[in-house]
Amino acid sequence: MKMLLYTVLGSYVLTSIILFKYPSLLHKKKNVKFMCHHISHRGGAGESYENTMYAFKRAVAIGTEMLELDCHLTKDGKVVVSHDHNLLRSTGTNKNISDLDYKDLPLLKHRLPIDFDPDVEYVGSANEDERHFALLKEVFVAFPHIPINIDIKINNDELISKVAALIKEYNREDYTVWGNFSDEITKKCYKTNPNVNLLFSMQRVTMLIILMYTGLLPFVPLKETHLEIFLPSIYLRRKGGPIRTFLPLEKLIVRIMNMLLMRPCLFNHLRARGIHVYFWVLNKDEEFKHAFDLGATGVMTDYPSRLKSFLKNNALD
Repeated sequence: MKMLLYTVLGSYVLTSIILFKYPSLLHKKKNVKFMCHHISHRGGAGESYENTMYAFKRAVAIGTEMLELDCHLTKDGKVVVSHDHNLLRSTGTNKNISDLDYKDLPLLKHRLPIDFDPDVEYVGSANEDERHFALLKEVFVAFPHIPINIDIKINNDELISKVAALIKEYNREDYTVWGNFSDEITKKCYKTNPNVNLLFSMQRVTMLIILMYTGLLPFVPLKETHLEIFLPSIYLRRKGGPIRTFLPLEKLIVRIMNMLLMRPCLFNHLRARGIHVYFWVLNKDEEFKHAFDLGATGVMTDYPSRLKSFLKNNALD
């Protein structure tokens, strides 16, 4: 009996190791239509007013390969590009986007804090044209061939439905990736249109870790196409981030997360399955280098010019 158990266990371990290294033996590689090393977070929040047409146009002119943005729904049903639901941080007006018609949204503040660069603010020109909230439709029209990462910020069926309709209308299923940290929101996105590239939710990232350490990952099909994760040590620099808010032993938690998740073997396995891996939000050369050394396919940054210079001076495999 023991011999049979050892034989079965040994066969399982050997098969898992082989399939982990060569997943194409079991899974068809995903056919994602784009590969992006350079991703601009909110259009490049450190170099332009975040999530505005001005920011997106500047990032594309610099050479970004993907725009990352966030969506909410206005009172009159417009899909507006904004990270925050409440307008206080970005405009100084303590109202929710859902309580205002699109035409009544205030301008962004002249000085805008950068979430992932604490104690730094973006200060642009006094030109009001640079500080308007953009509509998702405007972004799709302006950049028909640029991949776009959409974070559905709230669990709202109408918002998901309208974003899906716009993706369909502008033939962007192959060049859009969407989802949220929330597994419920991400499931709704997938159910609404399974042909759109999909992000891993936080729950599914946890599942990835469990599957990897139990040896089950090579046997499990994955519907997601993009793993968007943070370098744990980098995330702590964000003011008021959830780790600081909910986890008092933050340094210990960061070490554990770093040990469990930052595994090049995991990223190599996912890449072999056609799943893209990118890190957010990195703003320094040493961070860019660390991410690509770990096996990232791309990096998301607030500073498109810095990442452009890094990629120009550092050849990637």
